[in-house]
Amino acid sequence: MAKVAVVFHSGYGHTQRMAQSVAQGAGADLVAIDADGNLPDGAWDTLAAADAIIFGSPTYMGSVSWQFKKFADASSKPWYVQAWKDKIFGGFTSSANVNGDKHSTLHYFMTLAMQHGGVWVGTGLNYNNTKASQRDDVNYLASSAGPMAQTPGDAGAGEMNAGDLETARRFGQRVAEVATKFRG
Repeated sequence: MAKVAVVFHSGYGHTQRMAQSVAQGAGADLVAIDADGNLPDGAWDTLAAADAIIFGSPTYMGSVSWQFKKFADASSKPWYVQAWKDKIFGGFTSSANVNGDKHSTLHYFMTLAMQHGGVWVGTGLNYNNTKASQRDDVNYLASSAGPMAQTPGDAGAGEMNAGDLETARRFGQRVAEVATKFRG
């Protein structure tokens, strides 16, 4: 099985819950970016050893959090020596609004992955967009690029939508499967 790492920042716990779901599906190591934008000891080694890296950040003001951006800027060191070239990448995000400009965050992740010479993996999930669809359905928010979650601004992380978390879990599983196939 491929080694997968989920590197994420979470401001209020929602993105952390998504990260846990992604990690559960992928059998991944969690690497949490702290409130100051720093990684824990050994995290760069974890990312270097991973076959796949999955990015996660809340969508704030139409993009990643500044803490995630600090991590992304620091990743210029592995970029310089192309240390992450040909790794598998994916990403996920959450916001309080149904749209919330979450696609901007996913596109940011894709650009970062491409700058590192990586291979992007999307959700691979169909949409639930019929009259019979329910908000708890998998991929109800209809994203191909990566899982999106929406939780009202006055709802805590414990109140996240079960379908969004299941979408994240299935995505993690897919990234791990693709990384395993890619390794040969």
